Amino acid sequence: MKKTLLFLLTSALLATSATAQKKPMVKSVGAIDARSQAATYKLQPQLSTLGWVGKKVTGQHTGTMQFKEGSVLVKGNQVTGGTFVVDMTTVKDEDLTDAGMNAKLVGHLKSDDFFSVEKNPTSTFKITSIAPIAGAAADANNMTVTGDLTIKGITNSITFPAKVGVKNGIAAASGSATVDRTKYDIKFRSTSFFESLGDKAIDNDFTLNFNVIAKQDAVAKQ
Repeated sequence: MKKTLLFLLTSALLATSATAQKKPMVKSVGAIDARSQAATYKLQPQLSTLGWVGKKVTGQHTGTMQFKEGSVLVKGNQVTGGTFVVDMTTVKDEDLTDAGMNAKLVGHLKSDDFFSVEKNPTSTFKITSIAPIAGAAADANNMTVTGDLTIKGITNSITFPAKVGVKNGIAAASGSATVDRTKYDIKFRSTSFFESLGDKAIDNDFTLNFNVIAKQDAVAKQ
């Protein structure tokens, strides 16, 4: 009787093992692909704005630049990434009313003392991470955005708060980012590199104020 029971148990174990070996290991590729898909929203340059503020000891200058192109990645109703290209040839000053002085300043900004526009006609910003700000009010900055900013062919990471939202096929973002120009080899009249500048010194930091609008364009994998 004991031999019979032992034989039956052994047979059952062998049959179970053989069935397990024949069963293929299948991964749910479809589920992974579904999670990785994102909608691509196309930047609308005509609806978006980019302003700048540069300060110096004796005052400041304000102006604008124009976006050339870009895209925003969206999953559900959340922005997950994006890339933006700025046309540096469109840089303008808005505070100088004298046409001659205005043209002189803009020409200087486009020169090698500043943005070297002839050699570097575009600048880019690529989002590397975006995270919600805990407890943010509905009408306030609700995201912390980090990305790679490339100016004059030099790339550095910057982080700034922004108000970001997606609704009815439109992704929008607005906010301000502070940029240290010296990290992009823009050293003209910087006290970090030159002494005895007095009231001719220009702040290392300048500010970019942006309002970005993108509309749904296609579905793509992130």
